[in-house]
Amino acid sequence: MQSAAAEKGQVSKTAAEIYDEFFVPSLFGQWAGPLCEAAGVEPGQAVLDVACGTGATTREAATRVQPGGRVTGLDCNSGMLAVASARAPDIRWVEDRAEELPFPDESFDAVLCQFALMFFEDRARALSEMRRVLRPGGRLALSVWDEAANSPGYDAMIALIETMFGKEAADALRAPFVLGERARLSKVLEAGGLAGAEVATKQGTARFASIREWVRMDVRGWTLAEFIDDDGFEALVKEAERTLRAYEGADGAVAFPAPAHIVTWS
Repeated sequence: MQSAAAEKGQVSKTAAEIYDEFFVPSLFGQWAGPLCEAAGVEPGQAVLDVACGTGATTREAATRVQPGGRVTGLDCNSGMLAVASARAPDIRWVEDRAEELPFPDESFDAVLCQFALMFFEDRARALSEMRRVLRPGGRLALSVWDEAANSPGYDAMIALIETMFGKEAADALRAPFVLGERARLSKVLEAGGLAGAEVATKQGTARFASIREWVRMDVRGWTLAEFIDDDGFEALVKEAERTLRAYEGADGAVAFPAPAHIVTWS
């Protein structure tokens, strides 16, 4: 049973700041360009980024729609939006739920959603809403992580956390990968009216400055804080440094494959 925080992807402002400073360059930033390309984002368009987080993809889209375009970032988490607004005050940021988009029908030429579909309370409703606000001829592009088994560093970290802290804690780290299985993803897409969507698996790389930094980001910047206290954090670092050394380079930096599925629909 995943925690409510893990299921919904809720983080505090402090965690959002850690997310933007460390997770974006380590994991998410590399996908902003490919997602915009998949959606065909170009000058003059109106673009919506659903569950925008701290705005990495939103900012990328904002550069691509100029001149003459406009971009809106939407997220249900005020902490994420506070960081996003500080980074890019000229972009329109809206606090609301993906399941109830506060926009008229056919408002946008492109709709983006990066690594958020797995956290929506009603995935089919959220996808239906994205379709509703998309103009005829527009394009929707979203990304979800591939299965954890195909991201070996995270597969090993999940196993280690389960051994040390139990299944509930491990499930909090499994949450981002729950739509990695293509058959399950296809069912969700079909339920949301996206039958026939194209799904392409692309290779990415997770990069962290060290094993300690990797553990710190997952514990302090995501949903593991409620399961792992300061003593547990130090114990996890010690054990990870002992058992996950295969993911370290000669300089102590960590890198391992982190593939994702990019879904496109029009």
